[in-house]
Amino acid sequence: MRESGSRGISRVGGNQAMIRDAREEDLAAIVAIYNASIPSRLSTADTEPVSVDSRREWFRQHGTMRHPLWVLERDRRVAGWLSFGPFYGRPAYAATAEVSVYVAADFQRQGVGTALLEEAMLRSPSLRIETLLGFIFAHNVPSLALFAKFGFERWAHLPRVAELDGIKRDLVIVGRHLQGIDVG
Repeated sequence: MRESGSRGISRVGGNQAMIRDAREEDLAAIVAIYNASIPSRLSTADTEPVSVDSRREWFRQHGTMRHPLWVLERDRRVAGWLSFGPFYGRPAYAATAEVSVYVAADFQRQGVGTALLEEAMLRSPSLRIETLLGFIFAHNVPSLALFAKFGFERWAHLPRVAELDGIKRDLVIVGRHLQGIDVG
């Protein structure tokens, strides 16, 4: 059963889940998931919560087919989300996208991130995206493991480029070329 704008239906944590285009009414849940990740200092360089209003323009920019924003819905709740972003903003990089994945705390370690990243890799060719990048803090072991599971390699290590609570943190850039490569 597919609804308009749905990406796929899969089993996540033993339950049926749907990956679909994010809708305006999902924005509060998307922001709540993002804000819940801030205190851990693992997945974002933001140090203070963001507001729904401050993210409206960001949300609208992701309404494009080239750089969509998807949610994984399970039990009628947004369990996680994935966004594609342009890399560097120059035409020569048009086939490269940065991908970000965030999962609600009560859905972590249940396959939500896996399902979202797998769908991104499967759908990237239809978006004319040939290369995916992830910008991940070096101390974010779960995210590094997720991307490694899908064959992403470490393409760059930027030492001490972020400061979180007085601690200098490294950033790892992972990447994967998608042309002619099996996702599984």
